[in-house]
This record gives sequence, C-alpha cells and structure tokens, in this order.
Amino acid sequence: MSEEPLPDEKRRDLDAIFGDVLPDTTSDERDPSSPDDSAEDWYRSNRPPHHGG
Repeated sequence: MSEEPLPDEKRRDLDAIFGDVLPDTTSDERDPSSPDDSAEDWYRSNRPPHHGG
C-alpha cells in the first residue's frame, strides 16, 4: 500500500488546519554540529540552578 503525494493546495489546507506535524528532515539528516539541534545544549541552557552543574 503506497501513499500518493498530496497536491500542494490540499497539503496547504491540511497544514493550516492541523499544523506541520512532521519536519521535512529527521534529526539524523541534519548537521550534528549545529548547537540549536542539540538536546544536550538545550538541557544545559534550560536546567534550573538548583540542579547543580
């Protein structure tokens, strides 16, 4: 069972209603050196002070 790609107009309507659920690329396809994509960097910058470090 294969899914046909949605026409652009229908895709835009669905995105407007439900939002863009999935990104166009997966995390393993992105540049790993980018600090914005690092969960560890996010954790360190958002860790409460009382959790030590």
